[in-house]
Amino acid sequence: MTTSRGGSPPPSTRAALSRDRVLDGAMRVADDGGLGSLTIRAVAEQLGTKPMSIYHYVGGKDEIIDGIVDRVFGEMDLPATEGDWRAEMHRRCASARTVLRRHPWAIPLLQSRTSPGPATLRHLDAVIGCLRGAGFSLELTAHAYALIDSYVYGFAMSEASLPINGPETVGEVAESMMLEYLAADYPNLLEFTTGHVLLPGYDFGLEFDYGLDLVLDALEARVRRGTPS
Repeated sequence: MTTSRGGSPPPSTRAALSRDRVLDGAMRVADDGGLGSLTIRAVAEQLGTKPMSIYHYVGGKDEIIDGIVDRVFGEMDLPATEGDWRAEMHRRCASARTVLRRHPWAIPLLQSRTSPGPATLRHLDAVIGCLRGAGFSLELTAHAYALIDSYVYGFAMSEASLPINGPETVGEVAESMMLEYLAADYPNLLEFTTGHVLLPGYDFGLEFDYGLDLVLDALEARVRRGTPS
């Protein structure tokens, strides 16, 4: 239930605002400036209203963060509980990565909220159901979920932090590295950069599928053996 502070907003303001609109505005603020820019005042400015009006629809910043994190989960594809579990999990993970590229501020928050919303709970339930439907024991489901999300969220965080953002930036960044680090002092870095990174079409993002397949290969082998240990 939301709380109310101060006097009632004018009827026109009350009609224009809603909890969904407040969360819409908060998402835009976070997407534009990161989580550090997310304040009640910034959300109010985004919506063209006064800060006190926001409190008629949300109880405060924590409730806003809970709401927008839940929206991030709601944008991710849910894996089906039937069919090829690997294909479903790969689809879910690829979708999560795409969503987190849109909302990089959310990466450290996905597992931190103590008041998960309905989209978050649906997501958790679907992932567990997909693994359990594939024959994963409860213990192996716990191992698999932790491993998969550690990989996906970790990759998303690396991707958001790296100066290389697609093939078009590789040459520029690599050239500056070559100027900063002498080849004679860092021969392995030189070999890796010139023999791999600077090849046409190199994209760090392409590493995602390779690494995810390794994770799923290991889990598939483990579940076929029927033991998590």
